[in-house]
Amino acid sequence: MALISNLWAYAVPFVVVLTVIVFVHEWGHYIIARVNGIRVETFSIGFGRELFGWNDRHGTRWKVALIPLGGYVKFFGDANAVSMPGEMPLDLTPAERAVSFHYKPVWRRAAVVFAGPAANFVFSTLVFAALFAIIGQPFTPPVVGGVLPDTPAAAAGFHVGDRIVAVDGHSVERFQDLQMLIAFQAGVALKVAIERDGAPLTLTVTPRRVERKDGIGGPAKVGQIGIQSTNKFEFVRRPPIEALWYGAHQCAEIVQTTMTYLGGVAVGRESGDSLSGPLGIARITGEVARVGMADLIQLMAMLSVSIGLVNLFPIPVLDGGHLLFYAVEAIRGRPLGEKAQEYSFRLGLIVVLTVFVFATWHDLIKTGIGPFLSGLFS
Repeated sequence: MALISNLWAYAVPFVVVLTVIVFVHEWGHYIIARVNGIRVETFSIGFGRELFGWNDRHGTRWKVALIPLGGYVKFFGDANAVSMPGEMPLDLTPAERAVSFHYKPVWRRAAVVFAGPAANFVFSTLVFAALFAIIGQPFTPPVVGGVLPDTPAAAAGFHVGDRIVAVDGHSVERFQDLQMLIAFQAGVALKVAIERDGAPLTLTVTPRRVERKDGIGGPAKVGQIGIQSTNKFEFVRRPPIEALWYGAHQCAEIVQTTMTYLGGVAVGRESGDSLSGPLGIARITGEVARVGMADLIQLMAMLSVSIGLVNLFPIPVLDGGHLLFYAVEAIRGRPLGEKAQEYSFRLGLIVVLTVFVFATWHDLIKTGIGPFLSGLFS
C-alpha cells in the first residue's frame, strides 16, 4: 500500500519523465513529416480529452490530453491516432494530395515513421554524453577483487587480479559492462577472455540465476557468476567527442541487454518478472527522483532507449508494424488490402494490451497490491 500513500511523489516525476520522452518521440515524427511536406493536423501529448492546446501558423493543433501515457502525431489523411489510412476522397485537389501522408512515396512514409524511435536513440545518446562529459561516467576497472566460494566463477577457475577483457566477443571496459552482459545469460555457457599476469586466457563460465531486490522493491532474478569488484569506483569525465561515443555505446548496451532478456523470455530461459508497466516505471522513477536529478536524467535516457526499441518491434499499431507494412508494399508494389491492415491492427492491439496487462499485474504483485486484490476474490 506504500504506492498509494506516496502516489504524488511517484506520479509527478513519472509524468514529467514520460512527457519528455513522448515529446521527443513524436517530435521525431513531426519534424521529418514537415521536411517531407506532410501536413500535421495534431501533435498530442497524452490521450483522451484535451486539457489545453493551441494552433500554430501551419495549422497544427498542439495539445496536452488527460491520460499521460503516450502521445501521437496525426497527419492529413489518417483515420486515427495510429496512422491507419482513412478513406481518402478521390476528388482531392493536387495541393491536398501533395500534403497527404498516404499519398507520399513509401520511402518517405517509412522515414517519417522511423524518425520517432530514431529521435529517442539520438536523445538518449546526447543525454548520456552530457552526463559523461559534465559529471563523469561511472567506472570500476574490470578486475576481479574476490571470488566467492561455491560459485560458477570459482568452478571456472577465476583468480583475484584477473582482468576481464571480453565476454563472448563483447569487449569489457568496466565492471559495469560485465554485469550487463551476464545479467540475462543465466544457464548459458559464456567464453570469458581475461588477462592473468599479462598473459591472455579464456575461461568458460555459466552464470547462475540468483534472486535480488529490484528497483521497485520486488524480487528480480538475474545471472551472476560470483565475483566481486575491486571497489575502486570513480566517475571518469569524458571529452565531448569521446562522450558522444560512450553515449552511443551506452545506448547499444541497453538495446543488447534488453534483446537478450526478451529473447530469454521468448524461449523460456527467463521469466517475465523483470517486465514493468506504468506502475512499475512510476515507482522506479519516484525512487530515483529521491536520489538526485542526475540519476533521474540518466533513467530518462534509459527509458527513452527502451521506448524507441519497443516501438521498432514489428507489431501493428507500433512504428515497427508500420515499417513492416511499408516493406511489404515496397516488395509487392502496392499496399496490403484495407481488410488485411484492419485485422492486423486489431491483432497488434490485442498483443500490446496483453503485454500491458501482464506487466501491470507483475507491478501490482511487486508492490503488494496484487495479493491484496486476489484476496478480495478468494
